Amino acid sequence: MTSEPIDPKRQAILDGATRMFLAHGYRNASMEKIAQAAPVSKATLYNHFDSKSALLSAVISDRCKSLLQTMTQVTIELDDVENNLTQIATSAVDLIFSEDALAIYRLVVAESPDFPELGQLFYQSGPQAGLTQLENYFRRLNATGDFSIIDPVFAADAFFSMLKGDLHLRCLLSKTLRPSADEKKRLISQVIAFYMRGILHAKP
Repeated sequence: MTSEPIDPKRQAILDGATRMFLAHGYRNASMEKIAQAAPVSKATLYNHFDSKSALLSAVISDRCKSLLQTMTQVTIELDDVENNLTQIATSAVDLIFSEDALAIYRLVVAESPDFPELGQLFYQSGPQAGLTQLENYFRRLNATGDFSIIDPVFAADAFFSMLKGDLHLRCLLSKTLRPSADEKKRLISQVIAFYMRGILHAKP
């Protein structure tokens, strides 16, 4: 799969917006401040993003890009399901336990009571996109005849839920508690082993 060329101006805007949103919150991060942080002119900023909500959506999508690219790639190959799921799990765990992702999650939860559209924006740009791709992958597995995944929607949700577990909540509550590389590997290994024995081969 060939990656699209990166627009340096767009990436600079996304990086600047991320810093502003995390430092000042959604309400207090004005488009003018974001343009200064990039740094680009306001005209350039608006040429790329016509609103602050569109910019936040792009920031979230950018942070989810690695996971979504990995999932797109593995859905092409159906012959090594365990390896595919391990790749997806690795990208997912690297994402959800990253400092930026945890900070954005805290930001959205804090702002959502006053700006409920933020919660929906976050869900559509990140979690929902990942769930939809994994559901589609499971349906393709069913179509091969080698698997009989009873409920692909539940199976996708269970997969990501097990990767988050109680650890994600504890990380959200403490800025210092994040899993090490070895802890992430162990988590992924345990989830994949349990998942392969359970949901993917469960009988109706």
